[in-house]
This record gives sequence, C-alpha cells and structure tokens, in this order.
Amino acid sequence: MLIPLALAQFICSFAGSNMNVAINSISKDLGTNVQGVQTAITLFLLTMAALMIPGSKLTDLFGRKRCFQVGLAIYGAGALLAALAQGLPLLILGYSAFEGVGSALLIPPVYILTTILYPDIKSRARAFGVISGLGGIGAAAGPLLGGLITTAVSWRASFVLQAVVVAAILYLARRIVDPIPADRTRPFDVSGAIFSAVAMTFVVVGILQAQNSLLLMLGLLAVGGALFGWLALHVRSLERNGKEPLLSSRLFQNRTSNLGLVTQNVQWLMLLGTSFTVSVYLQVVRGYNAIQTGLVFTAATLGILVSSALAERWANRYSQRTLVITGFGITLTGIVMLLAFVAAWSSVLAFIPGLLFIGLGEGAMLTPSVNVVQSSFPEALQGEISGLSRSVSNLGSSLGTAIAGTILVSDLAQGDRTYALAILALAVAGLIGISAGLLLPSKLVTAERSAA
Repeated sequence: MLIPLALAQFICSFAGSNMNVAINSISKDLGTNVQGVQTAITLFLLTMAALMIPGSKLTDLFGRKRCFQVGLAIYGAGALLAALAQGLPLLILGYSAFEGVGSALLIPPVYILTTILYPDIKSRARAFGVISGLGGIGAAAGPLLGGLITTAVSWRASFVLQAVVVAAILYLARRIVDPIPADRTRPFDVSGAIFSAVAMTFVVVGILQAQNSLLLMLGLLAVGGALFGWLALHVRSLERNGKEPLLSSRLFQNRTSNLGLVTQNVQWLMLLGTSFTVSVYLQVVRGYNAIQTGLVFTAATLGILVSSALAERWANRYSQRTLVITGFGITLTGIVMLLAFVAAWSSVLAFIPGLLFIGLGEGAMLTPSVNVVQSSFPEALQGEISGLSRSVSNLGSSLGTAIAGTILVSDLAQGDRTYALAILALAVAGLIGISAGLLLPSKLVTAERSAA
C-alpha cells in the first residue's frame, strides 16, 4: 500500500518543479513571459497550501481512501487540460487550479494513512523515508525529467505523463485499506476554511507584488496577517462554545511540533526557491535550453537519492534533531557554493557542487522533520496535523518560488546581481531553519508513548 502513496507524493512534487526548465518554451508557445510562468507555478503551490488544511478535514468526513482517489481524478483532469492549453489562463486553470485542488485532496491521506498503518517510530520513519524521499526526488528530478521531455517532445508531454502516472496510481490504490471509517456527522468549519485560504493567498500574492509596488505588497501582507489573526480568534471562539474548528488550538501548543513545522517550511522554501532561481538564471541569462538546464540538476537529484537511501540507517543511529541540524548545515554549504563558485567560475560546472550538497542536505532532513511533527500527536489528531504539516510545507514551496523568483525576475538585465540576491535570500531562510532545528529536543517522544 505504500507504493501508490509514495508515487502520489512524487508526482505532486514533480509538478512543482518540472515547469522551471520549460519557461522559455512555455512563454513562446503561450505568448507570455517569465513572470507569467512564475505566477502559474506559484499559484499551483499556493493552491495546495491554501486548501491542504480543509482537504485534511474532508478525510474525516468522506474517508481517506475516497479523498485520495477523488484528488487523483481531479489532478489527472487538470494535467490533461494543461496539456491542451493555448494560453496562460487555461494553463493556470488546469495546472494551478485543478492540479492544486487535486493535490490538496490527495496528499493529506498519504500522511494520515502512513501514520496510522505504521504505529511504531522505526517502521513509521522507514515509511516516511520512502514517501519524503520520493517527494524530494520528484522536486529535484523535476527539472531533469522536464528538460528531457520538453526537448525530446514538448512541455505539454510532461502533463500527459503526469496524467498517465495518476492513472497508474489510481489502479494501484484499489487495495488500500482505510482503517478508520468515515464520519459524515463531523462538522466542517466553512468560515475557517475560507479565511485560512484567503489569508495565505494575500501573503503570497503580496510577495509577488514586491517588484511592482512596495506599498501594495505591504498592504496585502497586512491584510493577510489580519486574516490570520481573525482565524485565531475564530478558532478560540468555536472551542469555547464546544464546537469543532478547522484547526484545533492544541496543534499549536506543542513546542516540538511547532519547531518541526518551521523546519519543514524552510526546507521546501530552499529547495523550490533554488530550483526556480537556478533554472531561470540558466535559461534567461545564460541562454541554456531545457535539456541543458535539466542536466545541471542531476547533481541535486543524485544527492537526494543518496541521502534518502541512507535515511533509515541514519534514523537508527542519530536523533531526529541531529539529522535536521546536519541537513540544514549541508544545504547551507551548498547555497554558499552556488553563490561563490558561480561568481568566480563562468562554466556551468560551477553549479554542480552546490546543487549536490543541497540535494544531500535536503534528503537528510526531509524525513526527520515530517516524523517530528506527525509523531507529536495521537491518532485522533492525525487528520488535522497532516493537513497543517502539508500546508506549511507547500506554503514554503510557494514562498520560495515567490521570494527568490520575485528578486530574480525584478531585473533580469542585471542577471548576476539579482541571482546573487535571490541566493542570499535563501541563505537567510536557511539560518532561520537551522535555528529552529537547534531548539528541537534531542530525543523524540511519540504521542502514544507520552500518553502511556
């Protein structure tokens, strides 16, 4: 049952990064520009982040397996629609909207089912290692596979491939057993779902406006912050009245989980931010085609493959905290290499060491961060924490593309300068992540063990 779940995480992560290497081809075919493609990518990641929490709550109402299957069907329909797009609006509808909504429905069941089906920490770490590893590989290999497909056939073929993989996952998912029955009587906090989604949208869209108007950016961020504040008050009000909110306030009272969520957010921010920055820089500034750009990312893919393969062995030897801190240290080293080597060396080989280290670091810490968060809560809260966890991770992906991309796209004529600024922004995020990792407890205690 782990195979379809892991493949689902792979294809969603692949969709978030494979578009990066086809920017020139898509822009030419659809009559748009780099900023237009960046908007489509960011909106896809944002849609996932904004709807992941409501999607997780729906698993309680309709069942985890059913939500998984419906999400896959919507995702597949979006992939086919994007493949037929003749303009940016239709691409955004199929890719950003349909695939984003489908992902928000299918990803929470992946982590909920894994947590329930693998109750002890070692088997759960192994399962999360497979899923997170394939997720990281999908994000890192997206540029390589996307470059090969775009050069050999067309960027449209990558969407057809996604639809084919989704059909295969649907077939494999037939035998998945949902151990917990659906509960149609559970309430659904519609107001909370709407306001949480709108708040995230204001924050990410605000960042995208930085290159157009600083005042507009600050205004949108302020509105997003105010909506998050209203959501917190709304949750407390419902709980005081004995009603079930979109998210239980208990989810934010666990210090270990909160720190784990920060590390998750920053990990995906750095991974997707790096992917977008390097891809755009190579294509637009240095004039590389899709396959050349994709081949550069072989180093990152190799790094994640190696560290993911060693994840189980490392989990048996080292604490989750140690793995997270080490992962951030290696990733930050890769970020420094991307900055220093590219500035001193004009060859494309200057990107290889940095991307290799980023892949190694990301692969080492993706699984521990997920395990820290999921294991902090009992089975009854797995639906909510899975949605929150995936939402925070996808928000990190969206922010990475928005922040680094906005800095880079702001003045492509000054390519080297804006590239350096975008990489520096990712390094600052990495420092925040490693700081959160240092505050994690040295020994992870599962919710089941603490309750006992």
